[in-house]
Amino acid sequence: MNFLAPARALWRIANPLANVAALFDSVKVVVRNFRLAGQLATRDLAARYKGQIVGAIWIVAHPLLLMLVYLFIFGVVFNQRLGGTFEMPRDYTTYLLSGLIPWLACVPAFTGTCSSIIGASGLVKQFHFDTSALPLRDVVSTFYFWGVGLIFITIYTIVVEGGLPWTYSLLPVLLLLTFLMMCGLGWLFAAVTVFFRDLKDIMIVIVTVLVYILPIVYLPQWTPEIFQRAIKYNPLSHMIWTFQDVLYFGRVEHPSSWIVFPAFSILALVFGHRLFQRCRPYFGNAL
Repeated sequence: MNFLAPARALWRIANPLANVAALFDSVKVVVRNFRLAGQLATRDLAARYKGQIVGAIWIVAHPLLLMLVYLFIFGVVFNQRLGGTFEMPRDYTTYLLSGLIPWLACVPAFTGTCSSIIGASGLVKQFHFDTSALPLRDVVSTFYFWGVGLIFITIYTIVVEGGLPWTYSLLPVLLLLTFLMMCGLGWLFAAVTVFFRDLKDIMIVIVTVLVYILPIVYLPQWTPEIFQRAIKYNPLSHMIWTFQDVLYFGRVEHPSSWIVFPAFSILALVFGHRLFQRCRPYFGNAL
């Protein structure tokens, strides 16, 4: 009987019917808590900049300064040059921004959700409060970075290229997939951190390193073959490649990424939701 226990556990995880039900349930949770998460995110942003001289201007200035720093280091200091060919149709600035914007928008969600439960123990212990909204709050709060980043690259592309590629029409699809992925991973990180507090510090290191491991500041073919394989099998690389297709290449340059990234987003949403729901009854005792 002991040998059957792992098999039963695997079946409960892989059961297609259970996963389909969890997918619909997770979407319902997102829709139900979206407004509350937006209100919590707005309140947190207001509290974060309260009393500062510049105040809410930092909402725009912070992501803009981050992008300018990366552009200066890799575009000016390292003097990277791209563009003018079919393989690389636009300049290095557009290439860097097309991968940097989605990644820098995801970073606050990945790091913030780690503390979303342990940082709100008072709300967690209230029986009438849906704790699922807390990680969603940190995901929704990244919308300001998306707005600043996408407006910046859109204006830059129009000024330099004289127009936008047709692939910009696919942006809503990518934004939805990225949002669902961040919700699922946010639930996962929030639940695990309650029982393993070191995760929030580990995530800070990971997201700092990943900006140099993902195909953001360089082309994959610039690296040794062993690193090319690591990049290829990283699901987050496929997220970056889909955004580069839309914002830089102006065509579907990475067709496999348009399969891998949606699949990863849905799997992250389902698994994160199921894990969060399993762990939620134990949050009160752990806190």
